[in-house]
Amino acid sequence: MSIRTINIPYAQRVKLLTSDEGHFLDFKSIDVSPAKLTRHICAFANADGGELYIGIDESNKLNGIRQWRGFKTIEDANGFLQIFEKLFPLGQDFCYEFLSSSKDGLVLHIEIQKTLEVKYTSDNKAYIRRGAQSLPVDGEEALNRLKRNKGVSSFESEIISSSDILHITKSQPLIDFLTEVVPSATDPEIWLRKQLLIRNSKPTVGGLLLFCEEPQVVLPKHCGIKIYRYMTNAPTGTREALSFNPITIEGHIYSQIKTAVSKTVEVIENTPKLDGIRYPHETLHEIITNAVLHRDYGIADDIHVRIFDDRIEIQSPGTLPGHVTVNNILNERFARNGALVRIINKFPDPPNKDIGEGINTAFSAMRNWRLKEPKIEQRDNSVIIFIRHESLGSPEEILLRYLDKSSPIKKSEARRICHVESDNKMTTILQRLVRDGQIERVPDLKGNKSAYRKLLEQPNGD
Repeated sequence: MSIRTINIPYAQRVKLLTSDEGHFLDFKSIDVSPAKLTRHICAFANADGGELYIGIDESNKLNGIRQWRGFKTIEDANGFLQIFEKLFPLGQDFCYEFLSSSKDGLVLHIEIQKTLEVKYTSDNKAYIRRGAQSLPVDGEEALNRLKRNKGVSSFESEIISSSDILHITKSQPLIDFLTEVVPSATDPEIWLRKQLLIRNSKPTVGGLLLFCEEPQVVLPKHCGIKIYRYMTNAPTGTREALSFNPITIEGHIYSQIKTAVSKTVEVIENTPKLDGIRYPHETLHEIITNAVLHRDYGIADDIHVRIFDDRIEIQSPGTLPGHVTVNNILNERFARNGALVRIINKFPDPPNKDIGEGINTAFSAMRNWRLKEPKIEQRDNSVIIFIRHESLGSPEEILLRYLDKSSPIKKSEARRICHVESDNKMTTILQRLVRDGQIERVPDLKGNKSAYRKLLEQPNGD
């Protein structure tokens, strides 16, 4: 297989040598041992992916700049390439190239993707990237958590040996479900076994979450929702800023979602300090639903909904599942708890009507309200979505800010950045800005190539 070599300019070389190692970036000397190298490769693959450069020495303590000391020839890197072929035998989840700069040799640049399966080193150990470190995954619980995050396994399928199938076979939620949705399923236990919600005559976590009237009794601290109201816009909430004792939402997850959304709306609407501050119902519904259906139920923590003066934070236990990352979450789909997602969609008026589109709907609703999109942040063992009450600005303001930095712009691109769905409405906006003397059509660009730019200042006449 031919590997391309790219000759990078001096400015890019300097930028690379002065970059800091971090969660997504690491540098290694050509003297690194294969065993140590696999540790870092696996750490990236087991976390969120990243970039690895082989052929750049550690920084000099005096000037803080790394040294470019690459391979003399491509063949000299064969030992490292063989490592990648062993770790990624199908040639997926990574790509590499050689970088050339002056006469200091070739640097091997590898881009590693987040993998679906857990990757192990040559001595059968798992590592994960945390900040600028590749840390070992020690202990069975830590490894199981990593597998759940990868989607290799799910806690929803675990058997709860301390529970009895009567917790779900005779429950009112199951009776209501089978009566309204699946009338042909006359025997609850047979139906539950068919759905693998009962195994070895014991209920699974998924079965309890879906149909036990109070699964929190059997799974304490694993499946509750807490709602807080902090009378502040500080970065973090404190006990002193709490408006009331946290509200605890329990019950099976179908009722839990509906109750949590309605209670969150109620707290916002009944707080004088928040008078006039509203959030799209679709945004709250979809993000809370997403948190309930996709959280890691193996982590002993609740979902936390924190209502501040200027924002709402929704924190869900567990990192993003499978190959989903903060950057691709609007385009990728992966269900950590497949049974929950599938079966709850069979309920009357299901909370997840549009499968896989919940987060997109939440973002779209914020834009339609002219509010900034939510921000997603992943931490070591949780994901937090920040819903801020910050104005997106008018389409005119957004377009003019864009043209201050980049020009020209076509109408189709203007519609995208201004979140304007109607072509006619965008035409009206552009014409109004032209009429007001703020933008102009680019001369000589006609038809499909038509574009607009900030109005150029005209020289003063004599």
